[in-house]
Amino acid sequence: MKLLHAASKSLPVSALSIIAIYSSWLVFSSQAVQPSQPNLPPPTAPARGIDGWVYDQYPNFVPIQRLVKPAKGELPPQYRVSPASPFLQNCEGASQTGTAYSHAEVEPSVSVNPSNPDNLIGAWQQDRWSNGAARGLSSGVSLDGGKTWTQSLIPFSRCSGGTRFNGGNYERATDPWVTFSPNGTAYVMALALNRTANSQNAMLASRSTDGGLTWDTPVSLIVDPDGIAFFNDKNSITADPTDSNLVYAVWDRLASNGNGPTYFARTINGGLSWETARSIYNPGGTGQTIGNVITVLPDGTLVNLLTKIVTIAGNDVATLEVMRSTDKGISWSQPFLISDLLAIGTRDPETGTLIRDGSILGQIAAGPNGKLYVVWQDSRFSGGVRDGIAFSQSADGGFTWSSPVRINSNDNVQALVPTVHVRPDGIIGVSYYDLRSNTTDAATLLTDYWLATSADGISWGESRITETFDLTTAPFAGGYFLGDYQSLVSSNNVFIPFFVKTNSGDFSNRTDVFAAPAIFTPVGKSHTPISATIAKKPSLRQRVHENIRRIKLQRISRKLDPK
Repeated sequence: MKLLHAASKSLPVSALSIIAIYSSWLVFSSQAVQPSQPNLPPPTAPARGIDGWVYDQYPNFVPIQRLVKPAKGELPPQYRVSPASPFLQNCEGASQTGTAYSHAEVEPSVSVNPSNPDNLIGAWQQDRWSNGAARGLSSGVSLDGGKTWTQSLIPFSRCSGGTRFNGGNYERATDPWVTFSPNGTAYVMALALNRTANSQNAMLASRSTDGGLTWDTPVSLIVDPDGIAFFNDKNSITADPTDSNLVYAVWDRLASNGNGPTYFARTINGGLSWETARSIYNPGGTGQTIGNVITVLPDGTLVNLLTKIVTIAGNDVATLEVMRSTDKGISWSQPFLISDLLAIGTRDPETGTLIRDGSILGQIAAGPNGKLYVVWQDSRFSGGVRDGIAFSQSADGGFTWSSPVRINSNDNVQALVPTVHVRPDGIIGVSYYDLRSNTTDAATLLTDYWLATSADGISWGESRITETFDLTTAPFAGGYFLGDYQSLVSSNNVFIPFFVKTNSGDFSNRTDVFAAPAIFTPVGKSHTPISATIAKKPSLRQRVHENIRRIKLQRISRKLDPK
């Protein structure tokens, strides 16, 4: 078995027979990082799944319990998911302001089919705009564990096939989120919006019954015709792993006075219809929530993670909290506190240029043992000097939480955009970016992507996922931007980071989405998390406030059409 390689992103690699059947799809092979290896014949391997194709990348590796362990320092294979942009210039159907970064992909989400772990669906923003959202969403489908990908378009905007007849008649789309039900039905959700016509915005959902090759007509979960009055934001969608009929959507709805309650909608018939969206939590006054994400415990309890932002004595304060539902979303508890969120945001150390990093968002995962794990950016471990990756866990379903600890191994550099996932065997994985390879050269911002793993949340190992890349090549959207979140899943007990990195120095093709099955065990030196007592100094609180206020202003600007 040999991999096909695209000479460049602009050259499609496709089979004519596939084109004949699926004229609107592009089949392409993903580029892979090729480590230096002796040309040894590959050992006998299963024909499908990760173990079946990884030997082409590492032909001299020895399988260990369905995993393959590379030599120390090796990278996992990296398969390019995103092809050239399918979108035409001016496809939005209305005059736009801002800069559109053609061929730039950001903010990916991925999910694995429980009924076929070789089937993955990813979605991302395609052709990101500088002032909010993208021309549309693109989707990739893999049927071989992430090695090759087939592109399909999700008709949530005009550029990707949305019309007034199919419910996707919007100029832009953003915030993709993908999930699979146990029976193999897939769902995708996103925010669709106009930058003209009063900034109309909507939360749209669609489903696929063929593994992501085609998508049903979008369903509008909520539509606000006046985005100045109400703007829906930061959505996620979660299929119930205990019942294929149940799927949950959650987001925040920001009002003109600053109030932003959590909104919730669900389907109880496998996506044939959706219940009317409703508020399930309102912090009151000018308080708002953001980053709502639902996970489901093994006993069927729903747990919704959120960031709550309130203003106290003129300072914006953020906390991470969870709400519980034991009746599949009919009723919800009041929030339980996880921790203060003390992120200050990240910047280029040499120039001070902002990195847009989703620093007020947390991510949550549930383990097979019923434990909950939450990660986020936080500056407490350096006394407010720089953000690290914070980790907290709950053993009682979210009622109480452990004190936050830092799990990124290098505290001397900024770390950002963490994502957490738990494999079926209970191993915890957290992926994130950091700047440990950066130099004093102000012309570059050298960045790496890492995977930290732990069996108990106490001792952690760390492995490199990418070669170092230059973040200054990224689209600029309120800062260098790869996405407010990335994604991490597993297939056959192998972690699969699903992420964006830059094509360093290529400003005609700034970024791409990659899948990198982490077929090794961590090779870095294991480390123990570092705890910290919150130093409630005025200077720290001020930096936290300034970061929150900056992000709140970005949210307000998405409601408008900035110059």
